[in-house]
Amino acid sequence: MPLVRIDVNQGRSPEELAGISRAVHDAIVGEYGIPERDYFHILTEHPQGQIIAQDAGLGFERTSGVVMIQIFTQSGRSQVAKTSLFEAIAAALAGVGVAGEDVFVGYVENSAGDWSFGFGRSQYVTGELAVPHA
Repeated sequence: MPLVRIDVNQGRSPEELAGISRAVHDAIVGEYGIPERDYFHILTEHPQGQIIAQDAGLGFERTSGVVMIQIFTQSGRSQVAKTSLFEAIAAALAGVGVAGEDVFVGYVENSAGDWSFGFGRSQYVTGELAVPHA
């Protein structure tokens, strides 16, 4: 059950924003085999100038169309799986008009006990939800 935060500059239509979210979700479902309804995204638009995303010294320029993605998920997946996910996200976003240089992904891992889906309980710990396997 990844929790995904997506930050973009203002200026996209509601349909474009939905397409970005859907593309990221479809990539995660396809690569990690999570259930379709494990869809937890926070999409935030920012005024121009509030997202600063340079090239980290790789020699390319990003545009104002940058899409900053943070994926919070349980640990245990291999680097190969993560790399495949990054590639799938970039490909899916290309399909909705986001250039490869404008895709930035930060991946954060934690454990089953770090999640609560409501009611103040850690459902993976209480057994209300089965712990997903990598």
